[in-house]
Amino acid sequence: MKESLVYNKAFKFSVSIVELYKYLSQEKREYVLSKQLLRSGTSIGANVKEAVQASSKRDFLMKMNIALKEASETDYWLELLKATGYINVKASESIVNDCKELNKMLASIVKTTKEKLR
Repeated sequence: MKESLVYNKAFKFSVSIVELYKYLSQEKREYVLSKQLLRSGTSIGANVKEAVQASSKRDFLMKMNIALKEASETDYWLELLKATGYINVKASESIVNDCKELNKMLASIVKTTKEKLR
């Protein structure tokens, strides 16, 4: 099931985000951007989990769309943290790639679901 695949990916990504948040707040003493990253990055999986348990296709679409928006926001925070030197470009490559992959997966799910609802 595609939703389970994206949920598993989103959950693993959330764990990575929590680890990055701990690093940013404890080692770099960065609290504002890291908190934004934590909120949006962990919200992806929470919304996917809600979507998987949705009561209707429209509810499913709404939750997946929110997850997509959160993934997009998370990508922004990661780019900003790289640009400001809080995270190393090379060291952040894996988490940035995971975020971009989640964005693609969620965009595909949203698009396909919209087409099925027409």
